[in-house]
Amino acid sequence: MKLRHTLGVLGAALFATMAISPVASAQAMVKMDGSSTVFPIAEAVAEEFQLSKRGKVRVTVGISGTGGGFKQFCRGETDISNASRPILKEEMEACRKAGVRYTELPVAFDALTVVVNPKNTWVKSLTIADLRKMWEPSAQGRVVRWNQVRPEWPAEPLALFGPGADSGTFDYFTEAVNGKSKASRGDFAASEDDNVIVQGVESNRNALGYFGYAYYVENKERVRAVPIVNQAGKPVAPSIEAVIDGSYEPMSRPLFIYVSEAAAKRPEVRELIEFYLTEGPALAQEVGYVPLPDDAYRLALKHFQDKKLGTVFGGTPEVGVTIDDLLAREGKL
Repeated sequence: MKLRHTLGVLGAALFATMAISPVASAQAMVKMDGSSTVFPIAEAVAEEFQLSKRGKVRVTVGISGTGGGFKQFCRGETDISNASRPILKEEMEACRKAGVRYTELPVAFDALTVVVNPKNTWVKSLTIADLRKMWEPSAQGRVVRWNQVRPEWPAEPLALFGPGADSGTFDYFTEAVNGKSKASRGDFAASEDDNVIVQGVESNRNALGYFGYAYYVENKERVRAVPIVNQAGKPVAPSIEAVIDGSYEPMSRPLFIYVSEAAAKRPEVRELIEFYLTEGPALAQEVGYVPLPDDAYRLALKHFQDKKLGTVFGGTPEVGVTIDDLLAREGKL
């Protein structure tokens, strides 16, 4: 990801130079925004696609969070919305009112990762009940030390870092931990940029935070991932293998892109999506996510080419969707 960030900077410089040339006047643009979790995949795909098009297409990728991305998408301001959860009913209604129709495409799976500072010696694993004690709304101003979570832990200040309210990761975590999307204490350091959360946990021995697995993979030397106790009572660390075998639950989740019907009529958008669903699996794994089975990408490409619209989800938050569950909903080739 560091290499890709460097490539992104170089690419931006290249496109800035091209902007003053006659060739750039014909440069097509595709706008993506949304989830910071999906961003590493989208950034990798955008960079590789732009290189393949030799500067004829420019792809911009923003990180306003899943909710923020859908707000722009349903106003017709973006072509593709990156999402770390399925679209919700109120977002579906906003799109409907604005006449924005879309195709939902799953692109990978994530292991939502809870991290602590490497100097934290007392947390070996966490249960969902432990996380609830820290993050439930009633904990605000009350659960402020580690020993209030478990009495054997030290009486040190509890410093919490997490995504902001526009984040799909925030939605998923609060649903999985507190039983209701967006139900959370408010007295924590919030940011839509997961790199800020990494920095916060790294700089404070008493810190705990959470974000997508790719950000942990990129920062293994700076933060420590905590195994989560699953329903079978087994502590399981986040990993590609644990997502595939279903043991890292309830913190595994699918990741999506949503493509507007209007944008899909443009050749540069169609070519980008076709590139995404063929080259994206390898790039998803490169940045730290779990690719779907090959058949899933072929089916997603068929859905896109057949102009299949809407969502296979019901517009309400869901926890515990496995790869097999997702494939069953998407159908078969």
